[in-house]
Amino acid sequence: MLYEEMRSKGIIPDAVTFNILVAGHFKFGRKEDGDRLLRELLVMDLLPDHSLCDISVAGLCWAGRLDEAMEILENMLEKGMRPSVVAFNSVIAAYSRAGLEEDAYKVFKLMMKFSLTPSSSTCSSLLMGLSRKGRLEEAREHLYKMMHKGFPINKVAFTVLLEGYFRKGDLAGAKDIWNEMQCRGIYPDAVAFSAFINGLSKAGLIEEAYDLFLEMSDKGLMPNNFVYNSLISGFCNLGRINEAQKLRREMKQNGLVPDIFTFNIIINGFCKHATMKSAFDAFMDMHCAGLVPDIVTYNTLIGGYCEAFDMVKVNQFMNNMYANGWEPDITTYNIRIHGFCSSRKMNRAVMMLDELLSAGVVPDTVTYNTMMNGVCKDILDRAMIITAKLLKMAFIPNVITTNVLLSHFCKQGMPRRALMWCQKLSEISFEFDQVSYKIMDQAYRNIHEDIEFSKATSGKSLLLEFLMYITYDYFSRSRHKQEMNPESLELIV
Repeated sequence: MLYEEMRSKGIIPDAVTFNILVAGHFKFGRKEDGDRLLRELLVMDLLPDHSLCDISVAGLCWAGRLDEAMEILENMLEKGMRPSVVAFNSVIAAYSRAGLEEDAYKVFKLMMKFSLTPSSSTCSSLLMGLSRKGRLEEAREHLYKMMHKGFPINKVAFTVLLEGYFRKGDLAGAKDIWNEMQCRGIYPDAVAFSAFINGLSKAGLIEEAYDLFLEMSDKGLMPNNFVYNSLISGFCNLGRINEAQKLRREMKQNGLVPDIFTFNIIINGFCKHATMKSAFDAFMDMHCAGLVPDIVTYNTLIGGYCEAFDMVKVNQFMNNMYANGWEPDITTYNIRIHGFCSSRKMNRAVMMLDELLSAGVVPDTVTYNTMMNGVCKDILDRAMIITAKLLKMAFIPNVITTNVLLSHFCKQGMPRRALMWCQKLSEISFEFDQVSYKIMDQAYRNIHEDIEFSKATSGKSLLLEFLMYITYDYFSRSRHKQEMNPESLELIV
């Protein structure tokens, strides 16, 4: 509508206008409209060839057709035509979003070969690919090299790194980037503040996050729903629901309407702290605000009532969910399977697993690990049957699976076996997490206190050994494949 109004008022659209329109059509799955607009552009002959190239490449990138986008670039170069930085940026950003940072760097190398100066968008996109893979030291080194060469760097590049450090759980790195950005005279905008507040809130540093929120407001930057939701989530995670509710009221006073995410966060906060009446009241407040509950709302409440062992309410909300047009997703099934496993009703958990498969829902690692934890607690005969079912379903272990098994070695009085498997896993460079190290510490303490009452003669201990071997074997084979096909990335600056 705006495009048509623009034309009717005699305002001539340029390459940027069409770039936005075509990219929008492809981004939201309206491929035919995007192709039609490209054909109209060719007929109207309004733009130079390189602008048409920019628009075509951007549209194909949003549609996920990266090979075709790259083919357009290569064809232009073969014909002696010179695509603009915009076209290269579209492909670099698309490769980075897809996690193909090596391909992004190849395009960047090609761009530099033709003496095109990178823009701030180029730099940010390259950093994004590395950051999402957790390769933050490489990303930071790359940032410094680009700055040294005088390439344009803006707030976005620093914000990308900031989010990367928070994603990796490196609070010190995130704070260091924040301080360095300001020391270099690049002052944070609303997006950078939002990213920092969100990261601090998720890390449980809610006081620091709130102080930053006040600083943001003092600088005249208006917090949006994302910032408020981040803080509300941080307060809820710490059980400070009253402060979360106060922020929700403050949102309304500042002209912001609490959205479905706000209510879901608050409902989840109540459920996590077993105040189900308050969770239900928040659910009713959501209705009063004219918001329609989504699958997250229902899953949160079903999970809360499962934890409270109120199966009447669980069934009530399951029926309510169906009545409002929502089908159970993998999260719904995982919640219910966890509920049955926690209450030692493994037969019901298996029935739920079968129902999940019948509904065409694909199990995920949470499903497997929940069932695995239940198996380790169950009676031997049934545990072996369920284990066979899991292995038949192409069970893929992860670090959580490993932690489940290691913790059961300790619980069954076999701390030395737990440490033995930890040693074997470390030999194949298995990446332990914080939970793994806590289990190891517990195993060392158990040995020191001489808590070792199992002599590995029971069938249950043999089952644990078997499951641990399957897990170890999977990681060992995966490690071997990685060594056969090493990933390499050359930093070209």
